[in-house]
Amino acid sequence: MLRAIRHKVGTISYFCLIRCLEASYTLFALQSICPAFGAFRAFASAAKEMTVREALNSALDEEMSADPKVFLMGEEVGEYQGAYKISKGLLDKYGPERVLDTPITEAGFAGIGVGAAYYGLRPVVEFMTFNFSMQAIDHIINSAAKSNYMSAGQISVPIVFRGPNGAAAGVGAQHSQCYAAWYASCPGLKVLAPYSSEDARGLLKAAIRDPDPVVFLENELLYGESFPVSAEVLDSSFCLPIGKAKIEREGKDVTITAYSKMVGYALKAAEILAKEGVSAEVINLRSIRPLDRTTINASVRKTNRLVTVEEGFPQHGVGAEICTSVVEESFGYLDAPVERIAGADVPMPYAANLERMAVPQVEDIVRAAKRACHRSVPLAATA
Repeated sequence: MLRAIRHKVGTISYFCLIRCLEASYTLFALQSICPAFGAFRAFASAAKEMTVREALNSALDEEMSADPKVFLMGEEVGEYQGAYKISKGLLDKYGPERVLDTPITEAGFAGIGVGAAYYGLRPVVEFMTFNFSMQAIDHIINSAAKSNYMSAGQISVPIVFRGPNGAAAGVGAQHSQCYAAWYASCPGLKVLAPYSSEDARGLLKAAIRDPDPVVFLENELLYGESFPVSAEVLDSSFCLPIGKAKIEREGKDVTITAYSKMVGYALKAAEILAKEGVSAEVINLRSIRPLDRTTINASVRKTNRLVTVEEGFPQHGVGAEICTSVVEESFGYLDAPVERIAGADVPMPYAANLERMAVPQVEDIVRAAKRACHRSVPLAATA
C-alpha cells in the first residue's frame, strides 16, 4: 500500500512524514504491548549513558572526519537529518557533497553507491527500512557481494548498507521483516546486528573501515534506548572486531544466543531464570556473518544446553545455522535437544494482540530454557 502511495504522491517530504508518524505510533504501541521494554539490559558500571541513536551518529561523524572518502547517501539523510535523526548535524558539518539526499529510488542510489565504492570511495547507504532494500537487492547481492571474487580480488567494494531492520510495532507485514538470514546466506557480504550503544558505535566504525560490503542491521525500537558506555568506547579510535560475539552474562546451565533487540529479551529471561535456580549464559552474536562459532561452541560445551533466539522466520534462520554448527562440532556435549525461539512462520499481523503472538517474548525464552534444563529427566519420572 505504501509503495502505491509513494508513486502517487511523489514527494520525499510527505513520505518521510508518514515514516515519522509510523515511528511515533511504534513507540506508543510497544509500550502498550510490552511495558517491560527498556529494562532488558545488563552491563557493568560505566562512565556515562549514550543512546543507540547517539552512538550511530557519533560513529558516522568521526569516520567522516577521519576519512574524506566516507560519505552518506539516502532518503532524507541531509535536510531532514534522517528519518530517525541518525544523521543529525552531518549536513551542516560536511556539506551536500558528502551528505546526499536522494530521490525515492533504492535501486538507483544503491547502484550509485556500489559504483562509487568500485572507484575507492566509502559510501554509507541508508535505507529508511531494510524492507525497502528489496528494491536494491540486485546491487547488494550481484554487484557488491560478488565483485571481489569475480575480479580475482582486483575490485574491492567498501560499502555499508545500513538502516532499521526487523519488526517495529504496528507497521504490518511489509515493514516488519528481519533480513539477517536473507543477507547472511550470501558469500561476499558481512552482516552485523548491534544491540547496545557500544555495539552500534564499535561495529559501525568497523563496517565503514572494512574493505568488503557490509549489511548493517539496526533496530528502530532501540534507537532511543540508553546504555552505559565506558571511556574506551567513547575514544575515537574505538572499534569492535567483526566476527566476534560478546558474552553479555556468564552462566553454567544453559546457553542462550541472540542478536539485536532479542539480546535484551534474553538478558531479562536470564534474570527470571536465575531466581528459579537456573544459570543462563547469554551470548550477543553481534556478527551474523561471519558467525562466531568458536564462542558459541565453547559455551555449549560448558553448559551442555542451547536456546537460540531470533525474531526472524524459523525456517532457514540464524538459529538453524547455529544449531547445525553445534550439532557438527559439539553434539557429544549436548544433554538436551536444542531449543529454537523465532518469529511465527506467518506474515506479521497488524493487530497488536496478534503481533505480540508472532514475535518472541521473554516468557517464551524462559520456557524454552526450562525445557532444555529438565528434558534430560527420564519420562517415567515425570509421568
